[in-house]
Amino acid sequence: MKNLHTSDVASDPLEQFKQWFSDAVESGNPEPEAMNLSTATNDGKPSSRMVLLKEVDREGFVFFTNYESRKGLEISENPHAAVTFYWPELARQIRIEGTVHKITAAESDSYFSGRPVASQIGAVVSPQSREIPDRQYLNNLTNTIGKENDTSHIPRPAFWGGYRLIPLKIEFWQEQPNRLHDRILYRLERNRWKIVRLAP
Repeated sequence: MKNLHTSDVASDPLEQFKQWFSDAVESGNPEPEAMNLSTATNDGKPSSRMVLLKEVDREGFVFFTNYESRKGLEISENPHAAVTFYWPELARQIRIEGTVHKITAAESDSYFSGRPVASQIGAVVSPQSREIPDRQYLNNLTNTIGKENDTSHIPRPAFWGGYRLIPLKIEFWQEQPNRLHDRILYRLERNRWKIVRLAP
């Protein structure tokens, strides 16, 4: 595989991300938007899970979840997080570190209103990350919501919405022979991106 050099990448890491993401889409990866999100408690105990990237804008990377889930509670007490994308078809990964903040209510409303009704109901009924007695418990809640509400308009619950990860570091990793992989790191310093190479 062709080596990746600092001279090959865009000056803005978000533009570089969009280029690689486009490559991942074209590679046939079934879920190029899947990313591993790692959060931690205030005393540093980490947890990770897969979530879906829903938007990339000039500020960062947007995903949605239940604010009262484990990840939501950890973000509320420790707003530092990391995400990793891995695309084996391209032998590439991207690692992002930064701070996480809720997006506006209007942004969350807009996204929620465009979700399939079943997904809207799922967001309303699921007490995410909490213990429940069995699967039937969720089925019963789902059936109740469907019968008692106008399913043509289900309002977004206040406990569900979006977050934006605002990057401070973004690393682009490309596999190379003999484990001598290419690692290009963007690091935000005084509001400007510095580009450096890391040893594999």
